[in-house]
Amino acid sequence: MQGDVVEGVRSENIVWIFGSGRSGSTWLSSMMGEMSRQTVWEEPWVGTLFGNFYYQTGERRHQGPQFILGRHRESWLRSIRNFVLDAAAATFPNLKEDDYLVIKEPNGSIGAPLLMEALPESRMILLVRDPRDVVASSLDARREGGWNYERNKDSVRRQGKEPPRKDSVPWTERLAKGYVRQLGKAMLAYDAHKGHKVLVRYEELRMDTLGEMKRIYSTLGVPVDEEELARVVEKHSWENIPEEEKGEGKFYRKGKPGGWKEDLTPEQAEMVERVTASLLKELYPERV
Repeated sequence: MQGDVVEGVRSENIVWIFGSGRSGSTWLSSMMGEMSRQTVWEEPWVGTLFGNFYYQTGERRHQGPQFILGRHRESWLRSIRNFVLDAAAATFPNLKEDDYLVIKEPNGSIGAPLLMEALPESRMILLVRDPRDVVASSLDARREGGWNYERNKDSVRRQGKEPPRKDSVPWTERLAKGYVRQLGKAMLAYDAHKGHKVLVRYEELRMDTLGEMKRIYSTLGVPVDEEELARVVEKHSWENIPEEEKGEGKFYRKGKPGGWKEDLTPEQAEMVERVTASLLKELYPERV
């Protein structure tokens, strides 16, 4: 299956961004998308399509012999591979053979193990962020007035749901479990992947953006012009985001590692730390 080319989409030129929501994937993919010969596919949710079905529906049904993604693994992995490549070719018909397709898929990370197994020659970025900051940011977005709530409020109201309160512990637990579900599967995919891959911590990307971007491209084996990269990094710096687009309730909220200390109550912080304990210990041992 190595080296497939489907209408200009070369399988080894696919770069996945997996991790969790609110981890800086929009920022990272925006920078990558402005580089020459790189195009971004904004959250196709293909990981959710296959991952939710395989890991949730399949597990509930014990993946018995009649389950469609049960036996004959090679056949359905080949189908997933063709599904991704065909959809990429149809979505980006002008992509040249030597171009790179960056697939931003943090919210589809539950399917990362299947996607990376189906496309083993593709490249992978595992983007991680302190789960306490992720949960604090997610809570802020979902509260009444937050950008995520405003975008989905009609649907929320139709379903009779209530947005979370600022100090809600049940919502905190729910979001922390979502973090574990997504990032846990992304880490499984990362550990199993034998090809080009790089682990990126949001905190380090914020601290030395240009240095980290150089490391990402070098580790992935993707050639870039360093002068162009420096210009792109400067353009997308936190300081260059208009002030009216930043702040509480907005998509660009703080961009400050450790901001959870100001946002979460002690009970909320304790809940996140309990739910995500194993990931915190592995990814942020110095913060436990």
